[in-house]
Order: sequence, then C-alpha cells, then structure tokens
Amino acid sequence: MVALTGAARHPREVLGNKGHGIVAMLREGLPVPPAFCITTEAGLRYLADPAATMDAIWDDVLDRMRWLETETSRTFGRGPRPLLVSVRSGATHSMPGMMDTILDLGMNDAVEQALAGFGGQTFARDTRRRFTAMYRRIVGRAGREPVPADPYAQLRAGIEAVFASWDSPRAAAYRTHYGLDDRGGTAVVVQAMVFGNRGGNSGAGAFFSRNPITGAAEPFGEWLPGGQGDDVVSGLVDVEPITALRDEQPAVYDQLADAARRLERLGSDVQEIEFTVDDGALWLLQTRSAERSAQAAVRLALQLRREGLIDDAEALRRVSPAHVAALLLPALQPETRSTAPLLATGLPACPGVASGRAYTDVDEALGAAGRGERVILVRDHTRPEDIPGMLAAQGIVTEVGGAASHAAVVSRELGRVAVVGCGRGAAAALAGRQITV
Repeated sequence: MVALTGAARHPREVLGNKGHGIVAMLREGLPVPPAFCITTEAGLRYLADPAATMDAIWDDVLDRMRWLETETSRTFGRGPRPLLVSVRSGATHSMPGMMDTILDLGMNDAVEQALAGFGGQTFARDTRRRFTAMYRRIVGRAGREPVPADPYAQLRAGIEAVFASWDSPRAAAYRTHYGLDDRGGTAVVVQAMVFGNRGGNSGAGAFFSRNPITGAAEPFGEWLPGGQGDDVVSGLVDVEPITALRDEQPAVYDQLADAARRLERLGSDVQEIEFTVDDGALWLLQTRSAERSAQAAVRLALQLRREGLIDDAEALRRVSPAHVAALLLPALQPETRSTAPLLATGLPACPGVASGRAYTDVDEALGAAGRGERVILVRDHTRPEDIPGMLAAQGIVTEVGGAASHAAVVSRELGRVAVVGCGRGAAAALAGRQITV
C-alpha cells in the first residue's frame, strides 16, 4: 500500500501505469487529487486467493482512507463535507478501457444530503445517479444486487471488482493480441473525487500535448462542460473541441497546456492527460503516453528527435512494423471517392482505408471474420466488451463519440481505420452493406 505523495520512488511495475503517472505529476508540482495505490503485488495475490488477500490488506486500506480524509479535510461516508473516491485499475502496461473503474464511490442518503448542502440538489442527485448506475453495472451483477448503504462495503466490493477485471474476457483478449504477460496483475488507485458535474465553471476532458491522429505539433483534445471523465470516454455525449475550454476559461487552458508541455518533456513522449475542472480549479487525474495513428507515429517521432527529446535509435523504435504496414496500404483513388455514394461522415479517429461488410453485432462480426470475411464493425458506440469484435474488424464506425472516446483511442492503438460520431441512425443505414471507410 503506497500513499502517492511523490516523495517515495517506486517502479512502474509496482504502482502500475496510472500510479506511476500520478507520482510523476506530483513531482512536477502539478495539481493532482490525493490518492493511494494498492500495488500490483496485492493484485497478483488477489487473483490467487481473493478472500485472504482482501482480509490481509483491509486494515491498510482503512489506514490510507484516514490519510485521504486528512489530506482533503473531508470525511468518507458522512457530512458535512463528505469524501467520495474513484477506484481505478492500473496495469503496468496501459490497457485503455480494458479494466473497470468506479467513480463517486461512498454515496448514500446522508452523503447525498450533505453534497446538496454545498453543491445544490441537482449536483447531488446527478452524482448519486452516476454512482448507482456504474456500481450496479460493474459490481452489482447488472443491477441484480442492491447498492450497500455502508460506504466501506462499497469500497471493498469496488476494489475486488477492479482486481477481478484483470481476468475479464476483454482484458484477456487484449493481452493475447499484444503478447502481454497474463501474470502481471493490476494495481488499484483510490483517489479523492473532484467534480466536473458541479456546474458553473466545471467540466472534464482529455488533453493531448500533440495531435495523435495527424501528428501535428499542436495541442489537441476534447472538453465537456458539466460532465465527468467517464462521459468523455464513453462516447455517449457530444463533446466540444479543447479550444472551447480556451475560449471559456483561458487561464485554466494555459495552466493545462503548460502542464502538458512539462509532462511531455519529462516522459520524452506525447502525453494524453485526463483532467477535471471543479468550479474553476484544474485537477489532473492521470497522464500516459498517447496512442497514435501510423501517420502520427512517424511525424511525432521525427518531431521529438529534432527537439532532442529522443535519440535516433528511439525514434526508429517509435515507428513499429505495424505502423509501416499501415502507411503502405493502398489509398482510395480520387475517381472512386468522387463517384461512390457517400453513406455517412464523422470524425477521423484513425486514418486509413478499409473495406468490408458492415456488421452491427459483435458476435455476428466475429462469426463472419472466422469465415474469412472482411468486416467493418458499426456500433452506436463501442464498449470495452466489444474488443474481440474490434480486433476482428478491418475498420470501425460509430454513431456517437469523439477523438477521446473508447472507440477512437482503442482504434488508434489497434491500428484500425475508424470514423466516429457519424450520427444517430448510421448503424441501421449501413448494416449488411459492403462499405469502404
């Protein structure tokens, strides 16, 4: 159990990628909500013996929760200023969207009433709605089990669910695809909540220090006023470009851009930062190396080499054989583009060209791919459970979502051509058709 203060040095293999990134941000003096980490070693023990592991670490968890209360001047599970927490996975190698996260944990009737006292009824009601839906989906077996009123029971069940998500089918499929060690296990990061849904000058977003789609040397990202980070990643709501934050809250934007530049130089790589603005105050929740398209990988490697952040050997390592193969794929000819009927348009999440039959059902897509058919997976939005279908597809299309949504981030990592945010009804219109993306 490690308090993430930035004072102690622990390797990424112990803290996981998320915890390691939090420590790096704290060392830079950046604004990060207080957090502690249950290490990957505990995660491995949990997989071998869940009950005994939870019993063994529980007193330490309670001790760290008391530390969080002191750091935040809030109290877990009661007012007048209640502490809510997020419980997040943290594998050594970043696995975007593959494991579970629970936000706003610690909610009950008394906490909702206390939240309303300083944030308003709408904020308190919305926060409870978010927590209840997420807890039931991840911990409560799709709503078949009630949400306990005891916040510590919520916390224990939440930690167990995040540990167990290491063995979820989607996470296992992801590791198999990338040849990652199944024995690595995940850490768990418990972090004090900050609230993008408080209203007013609040919101959440994702900020990239450079463009991960085109490789342009300029900031890129998305901003959702009045939302939480899960909204941005889910792709279920319309987001705004990061320039909207610059226009609405220029001081916050400048602070965020400066943090991104510092973290990029520290990590010698393009950074993706998850952030929340709570009533005008910027908080950084995590940072990691950004997933990028093949085109962006080449441009970014050259930029970072010219700027002296990496050497020649590292620049070559940054462009993988898969990137080269993607760049050598045939392009859509101008005459084809001008004569073929345009069926849908959206945001280019990962450049390229792919053709195949459109399938809206993951199991049907997997069956078709198993028969040797070229498949385009078309969904309203992609979920972590869709990973096997995304791996089998040549291209991905979604009705909703932006450049930081699950579909976009995973498509860039997998090197799958992707267009997101094509509008409601696109899936029904494309289903069963032979299409080119």
